[in-house]
Amino acid sequence: MWALRRAGNPLRVRAQQVVSACGCASLEVLLNADAKDVEEHHEGNCQKACCRRNPKLPAFLLSFSPSHFALSRSFSSQAGANSGNKDDALEDGFSDLEVPPEADTKDAGLTSEDSSDEDATDEVGLPDVDAAAKHEKEHMKRASDSILLKAIIEAPRHEVTKALEKWANDGNTLDRGGIFFVLLSLRKRRWFDKALQLHEWFEKSKVLEFGERDYASRVDLTAKVYGLQKAEQYIEKIPAPHRGEIVYRTLLANCVHEANVNKAEQVFNKMKDLGLPITVFSFNQLVLLYKRVDKKKIADVLAMMEKENVKPSLFSYKLLVDAKGAARDIEGMEKVVEQMETEGVEPDLMFQATIARHYIFDGQREKAEALLESMEGDDINTNRAAWKILLPLYAFLGKNHDVERIWSVCKDNPRLEECLSAIEAFGRLGNVEEAEKVFEDMLVKWKTLSSKYYNAMLKMYANQNLFDKGKEFLKRMDENHVKFGNRSLDSLVKLYVDAGDVGKAESLLHKLSLKNRIRPQYTTYLMLLDSYSKKGDIHNSEKVFNRLRQIGYTGRIRQYQLLLQAYLNARAPAYGFKERMKADNIFPNNAVSTLIAATDPFVKKKSISELLD
Repeated sequence: MWALRRAGNPLRVRAQQVVSACGCASLEVLLNADAKDVEEHHEGNCQKACCRRNPKLPAFLLSFSPSHFALSRSFSSQAGANSGNKDDALEDGFSDLEVPPEADTKDAGLTSEDSSDEDATDEVGLPDVDAAAKHEKEHMKRASDSILLKAIIEAPRHEVTKALEKWANDGNTLDRGGIFFVLLSLRKRRWFDKALQLHEWFEKSKVLEFGERDYASRVDLTAKVYGLQKAEQYIEKIPAPHRGEIVYRTLLANCVHEANVNKAEQVFNKMKDLGLPITVFSFNQLVLLYKRVDKKKIADVLAMMEKENVKPSLFSYKLLVDAKGAARDIEGMEKVVEQMETEGVEPDLMFQATIARHYIFDGQREKAEALLESMEGDDINTNRAAWKILLPLYAFLGKNHDVERIWSVCKDNPRLEECLSAIEAFGRLGNVEEAEKVFEDMLVKWKTLSSKYYNAMLKMYANQNLFDKGKEFLKRMDENHVKFGNRSLDSLVKLYVDAGDVGKAESLLHKLSLKNRIRPQYTTYLMLLDSYSKKGDIHNSEKVFNRLRQIGYTGRIRQYQLLLQAYLNARAPAYGFKERMKADNIFPNNAVSTLIAATDPFVKKKSISELLD
């Protein structure tokens, strides 16, 4: 374990046509509107009926007020040098309602460093239906036959309870397994509000006897729909015998998902104060949190695990390997793998894929290729689990032949996730036509597709800087009534930023996030901030920076670095910036310290021109 502790501590249309953000504007109107007009309409004293309404703001718009708090016993609360990494996947455990008796809760796989974890974090704790065709087929059959699911899907959001009462009055009944499949279907559709209403109705009607996992499931859905504060308030209403470790670790997982360091540490300490058992799950949540915001604290978590005699799980090792790889400490990453093998923990394909990805990004092609060959096994035709994993990895290596070889094995009868991997792989290789063919074939086979698959195409157009194709595809998404999530927004913003229209990108982000009640990804705002920073646009950089704080993205140093860069590029002094960071409990790393010195008017230094050079 001591070796693990060391391994876990890496080195360092016009204005009249544009309606307000309350949701009545079509995407096509917003896309064709001038950015200035959109902003003026939103900011101005509009008298349209839609603008006179004052809808309740979604939870993500409420600003956070982090308090100063020290994690007791083993942690220091001072934030160190934050990494600014993208979000990673969470693992979780949920309700008996949501876990069929024959399926164990699985760790969510790590996402790649160049993608978000939207789907992984919102399906944490749910079984991987792709891992077992039997479960997948059973789920599809039961979901399609479910009268309850059909009633909930067809009901307007404000009439879900009425639909449930009608369902019950019609004499329908459902066992716990049936309810699981309905909840799973709603979660996969990202209809957390409807899933929450279903939970609330079952709890109120006492159709089933609730256990701790059922209450924990409602805590999770409440946090997703209404925010952490409401989830905490609900926990206080849970009967004491059911207010245990599973409930609190679910709240902890949501704090980690929000990157709310103070709240996560508070919840962890409360679990210890209540005498609840601290499992590897909760420790993994802290490792996941600090991997994102302060890698130096990972060693503290590992030391605590050692003290409490809690053995790392496969997911623990995945997090450590990913942290070392992200820090380009390949030697340290390999030591973690050796330690894992010593402990007798067997790697899975996703674990091997994480290692291969870091070899690729570090330029160690021979090691990556050898690992991919090992992952293929003796016969790739019978190793179906590897298909969707290998496709993007071969694309990272630029191996077009191997991507085509793997795809030829599965294209006659592909699964959705294999098609998704193929789109991403062909898109990365610049083979846009083949990616488009895969997508069109999917529509023929499955008729309707979720936003995940549309987002893959939109992301490909953004990455290939195909603005016109991307814009046409956005209109197609609108016409097909595809739900816009934060991944859609991320690709849309990239599309416009890369086309040089940052103002329109920001305007669309603001309008569509309000219209669809979406909390945009951290990295989406960083794209805007980076673009404004490069232009030396201090006003807009400050505006985006403040927006990040308002919706709860705090405790990460990267946004401060980009803001300082804006001042440097504008050749303007950043008065009191060090004190500003200290007030936010953020402490500069070497790069930020250099920028502070360069923009401090009271520090003797070289000219800004020399620093820029």
